[in-house]
Amino acid sequence: MRDNSSATVLAAPPLSRTRAGLWWGLLGVVAFSFTLPLTRIAVDGMPALFIGAGRAAIAAVLAAVALTATRQRLPTRSQWRRLLLVAAGVVAGFGLLTSFALEHTSASHGAVVVALLPAATAAMTVLRTREHPPRRFWIAAGAGAVAAVAFAALGNGGLGSLGWPDLLLFAAVAAAAVGYTEGGLLARELGAWQTISWALVLGSPVMAAATAYALVDQPLSATSVQWGAFAYLSAVSMFLGFFAWYRGLALGPMAQVSQVQLVQPVMTIAWSALLLGEPLGLPTLLGGLAVVACAALAVRSRLPQ
Repeated sequence: MRDNSSATVLAAPPLSRTRAGLWWGLLGVVAFSFTLPLTRIAVDGMPALFIGAGRAAIAAVLAAVALTATRQRLPTRSQWRRLLLVAAGVVAGFGLLTSFALEHTSASHGAVVVALLPAATAAMTVLRTREHPPRRFWIAAGAGAVAAVAFAALGNGGLGSLGWPDLLLFAAVAAAAVGYTEGGLLARELGAWQTISWALVLGSPVMAAATAYALVDQPLSATSVQWGAFAYLSAVSMFLGFFAWYRGLALGPMAQVSQVQLVQPVMTIAWSALLLGEPLGLPTLLGGLAVVACAALAVRSRLPQ
């Protein structure tokens, strides 16, 4: 169903719609919470370029099939330009940058650095739309961002010791914030799954070329477990997870729904411990608890009293 009216973007949704948006957003977060540990598994047997580009190329095939089978109407010229931002941010940028970063750092570490994403998405939402969260929202969101940066710094011996994998992760956060915001707005016009599908199709020529280059440059020697991780990244992290995530952002308010993602680091840390045997140190636990508390405060600050 399409809704091109600006009133949909600007009007405050009722409580029932807000809660539905939060639940859809949480479902997307659960799907995304496996992304970093499974990427860490995959990079042990596959080049980072192949993982970042290949998962998008495969997801684009799934998207093309879905769009063709349901006979979706082509986006307008203006919507194609906005879809380019989604493709650059979440199809190419986030996947490639996190894949390269996780060749050299743990999934647990990456998870809490990426906890900056909700605050970045909220800031981008305010710049892009007329949503104006109250001051207490920004206090909670800002505290979550500070906790994430502090964790990254302490894990590397201080602010001056932030490594280049952290810089890649910060760049991934910026790319995803742009893609999430524009994708959430487009989902109100095109539909949630249609938005990510068109973005995948739009980015498919570049992603397919990058995948082919990676295969020629370095032959694959992956195990069945690593292929299974790659399959999840392609079908769920890059495709199905966005069905729920963009649906939640479309229901909005986007700034509030984005804060649900602050619980993702805690889930990711748990999966990293279970799947990778990564230790749950005190700084990691404290960082996870801090961002969850900030998420709860940020979400509560926008619920009608």
